[in-house]
Amino acid sequence: MSDETSEHDSAETADAVDSSGFSGEIPGLDDLQSQFEQLSPEEQQEIAEAQQAMEESRQRLASVPAEVVITNHVMGLYELAAIHLSAEEPDLAQAALAIDALACLVDGLGDRLGPEAPTMVGALQNIRLAFVQIKGQAAQAGQPTD
Repeated sequence: MSDETSEHDSAETADAVDSSGFSGEIPGLDDLQSQFEQLSPEEQQEIAEAQQAMEESRQRLASVPAEVVITNHVMGLYELAAIHLSAEEPDLAQAALAIDALACLVDGLGDRLGPEAPTMVGALQNIRLAFVQIKGQAAQAGQPTD
């Protein structure tokens, strides 16, 4: 590649960046900075402490295997579906959405969920069975099952 070609490519890249309208600045950042500077020293300290706590949380989360975090989310979706199914008046639409999201993770990731994958498959099967049973009961009681 000649110097002439690489200079031309660099110029085109610079033109593309300039024509995109991105100046390298984040819109509203100056406003946030000025708002921060208007806070009392105590408020600024609280924000700094909150930022530090968030950074520590991010570091702890980064040290946990992704499969563990995802498994926790799977169980959260299971619980969400169970809550909607066990309500005095079950919300089948909301339960179905949570079950479908749960299925996306469990079926989509399969064994990548690690040693807990069989447990997650079992949980999905159980919540699906509960959904079908509750939907059947609602239909017998003449309740809408949409």
